Amino acid sequence: MTFLRLFSAQVVLRAIAVPLLCCAASIAPTPALAFDLQGHRGARGHHPENTLPAFAKALALGVTTLETDTVITRDGVVALGHDPRLNPDLVRTSKGDWVPDKATIVQRLTWAELQTYDVGRIKPGTPYAQTFSSQVPQDGLRMPRLSDLFDMVKALKADHVRFDIETKMSPLDPDATLPPADFVKALLSVIQEHGMARRTQIQSFDWRPLREIKRLQPEIETVCLTTVSASTGRGNVHDARWTDGLNLADHGHSVPALVKAAACDVWSPNFNTLTGEAREEARRLGLRVIPWTVNTPADLDRMLDLKPDGLITDYPDRAREAMARRGMALPPSVVPLAQR
Repeated sequence: MTFLRLFSAQVVLRAIAVPLLCCAASIAPTPALAFDLQGHRGARGHHPENTLPAFAKALALGVTTLETDTVITRDGVVALGHDPRLNPDLVRTSKGDWVPDKATIVQRLTWAELQTYDVGRIKPGTPYAQTFSSQVPQDGLRMPRLSDLFDMVKALKADHVRFDIETKMSPLDPDATLPPADFVKALLSVIQEHGMARRTQIQSFDWRPLREIKRLQPEIETVCLTTVSASTGRGNVHDARWTDGLNLADHGHSVPALVKAAACDVWSPNFNTLTGEAREEARRLGLRVIPWTVNTPADLDRMLDLKPDGLITDYPDRAREAMARRGMALPPSVVPLAQR
């Protein structure tokens, strides 16, 4: 299916809440040092995650960067989806049944087979559905390709928008995805084909693909994602399988120092773990800091008080309100045709 057909089918014919967009070609690229407001999985708080309507909504609200996740099909298509295994809270079969478990691996499906699954709503009654109760369901949506997202942004002349692309893989589940080197080659092929290298950063909790990115295309920024469990106090930074063999103890038990040793350009921690001291240490090390995923007004205010270099949110509108109260510059929105 071509981009235009996919965009038309998912955005126009399904009567989504966000109309086809267009923005002025005169909008200049966002300065590299500007605050980086990232729409998480597009705008997950408003539309089904990692779908073209969610990205269109984020553009309409006004973001610096579209954050998304990538998986790869058996025939090598780079698709946008958070889970290497189909998520029973999000995915329905062509018959309308929710997939029963996480047994179905995307990497074992062809692109055509993946397109038979509906990702247009969250399964009712789940904690996930309660968390995003304001999300507008749109039955019939399919996972788009990364190339479809690039094409949409180009068609809308949103030349100021960047991309934060996550490689979804785990060293603990190697059978669910391609090996890091093969995954990276497939991803870079799409980025290069669309000329998006200088507008893209690549992030991962599994730091192995980040080393490959720096080896193959060093001008692309890499982002070390970190998390720590509230119950155990441990996370990916405490396990060298996730950090490409690096040990936290060898770096003074400093997470910013560990990220610097991994040659990442950006440190992206779970926002609950970010402190002012860690932010300052990262700054001294030359790292930018972009915490994830900040959603409530109170958390947004607390994070902005720490003066990070950006943040990732499911609700770009809430973040913009908090930024506006501080007199911060806001990224331009992509104006709907209906309002021009």
